[in-house]
Amino acid sequence: MTSSSNAGMPLLAHRVESRELWRALGLTLVLFAVAWVVDREVYQRVSLPTVYDTDWGRLLRIMGFLPTWIALAVGIALAEGEDPARRARARHRGWLLFWGAAGSGIAAELLKLTLRRERPGPHDGLHVFRDLAERTFSSAGLALPSSHTMVAFGGAAMLARLYPRARWVGYALAAGCGISRVLHRAHFLSDVVLAAGMGWLVAALLARRWGRAA
Repeated sequence: MTSSSNAGMPLLAHRVESRELWRALGLTLVLFAVAWVVDREVYQRVSLPTVYDTDWGRLLRIMGFLPTWIALAVGIALAEGEDPARRARARHRGWLLFWGAAGSGIAAELLKLTLRRERPGPHDGLHVFRDLAERTFSSAGLALPSSHTMVAFGGAAMLARLYPRARWVGYALAAGCGISRVLHRAHFLSDVVLAAGMGWLVAALLARRWGRAA
């Protein structure tokens, strides 16, 4: 990541404390366990197969599309004027937002390869896990966690830290992205719940490490 010449100036609203991270992880695991129990019933009762046939549905889905966040990060990085310190700060913010989304996407793929739970559709809403020896390094057909949701929440969580007054815009769109994945029957509810919490944690860890200008 780039560093800013205005040394010591905080980029984020507050420092990320270790207990905040542990509380978030604990809450994520509790909610994940609850969602796991109701996964099949939600899959059978809650669906809207045409969700992505509408403009609003497509909008929600692309919140989990990494190039969406790249475009926003580039816009933020280029937003400041000619002052070198402000430009460096803007670039740093752009990098933080990019890695909030990209880092979450990378983590999602690694978690899929580790947890290896398949998508609900081929198994009528049952939890089925792929054997480690079968397509060991391919995440195709794996669903836990939802990559779209994790990218969306990683980006939204970093955006909320950079611009706290706009936090509900990003979180609302990220939540909509996750809900749309359940409505489309592409994911179990627990896929989305775990992705949301882990995306938030990825952004928080990045903010803890690089959230202040060098």
